[in-house]
Amino acid sequence: MSFFSKKATFSLLVYHLPHRQRVRKMCAMADSAVTTFEPITPAELRDLAVTMAVNAAQLVAQRRAELLAEDTTDNAAALGQQLKTTECDPVTIVDQENEKVLREFLTRVRPYDSILGEEGGGEVLTGDENAVTWVLDPIDGTVNFLYGIPAYSVSIAAAINGKVVAGAVANIVASEIFSAHRGGGASVISVEQAQADPSSARTAPRLHCNDPESLGVTLLGTGFSYTSSKRALQGALFSQVISHVRDIRRLGSAALDLCFVAAGRLDAYYEHGLHPWDRAAGGIIAQEAGAVTVIPDPAEIGHMGTLNYAVAPSVAQEFVNMMEAAGGLQPMPLLKK
Repeated sequence: MSFFSKKATFSLLVYHLPHRQRVRKMCAMADSAVTTFEPITPAELRDLAVTMAVNAAQLVAQRRAELLAEDTTDNAAALGQQLKTTECDPVTIVDQENEKVLREFLTRVRPYDSILGEEGGGEVLTGDENAVTWVLDPIDGTVNFLYGIPAYSVSIAAAINGKVVAGAVANIVASEIFSAHRGGGASVISVEQAQADPSSARTAPRLHCNDPESLGVTLLGTGFSYTSSKRALQGALFSQVISHVRDIRRLGSAALDLCFVAAGRLDAYYEHGLHPWDRAAGGIIAQEAGAVTVIPDPAEIGHMGTLNYAVAPSVAQEFVNMMEAAGGLQPMPLLKK
């Protein structure tokens, strides 16, 4: 028996209702779901991640439009910007609303699961072969979201006993859903396909990363910390790396960077110190598309500064050699300033 009914799967959100009513309606719909606490497969977790990602992405798009319609003169004020660790690290009311919706939904349909989210924290369950942890980023690329740059996403991953086994990333503006589950490959489908049948992601054509001939023709993605002292270290590494590759892109959403490696839109991606919610879903999507990856488990926190990467196999050894020569394989811990 499915752990989650089709009725609850087709629509999590009712968009004409205010936020609180929307949450209540979503939870009422979840009452129809068949909730069990038996072992759940990675494929089933993928289906649920796809469902959540597509609906959460629609919430983000709608709320942005609603809030900016009220105030077109100041995006930051209209979207309720607040600052977290530094003035480079914003959060909006849409980040907070979206994570709240996802948490309340999961609490209803998967009450024994743990949740680790960017805005609400949490813990990773280990020590039990059936222990599921959801890793949520309600908006990955919040700065892009604020400025209207079309590169922000919703990232949802599921881990069993601390190991990521499924994930989905919604490329919000492009209306596409990337997803994967362990051993089941990775794919990208349209929002319309995901709404009609979330499980169609499992039978869609599989993604495969590129096969560049050398590092010199490799398009590389990266990202930077919100802390100025760490950015200085990342900039120094960047200056050594750029002369060895075709070019470097900084999209502003780690989840999308990893998905773009899977889809062949980038050949490789690296960044030090990603948080679990930044890397969990995109990491398994890149892995299942054939990329060579180093992606820490969700229990490892981001400020340890570990290198994360996903690279096309044909240039993986060249990439590692380059990073080793530049000192980039070492952790880059958070330095306070």
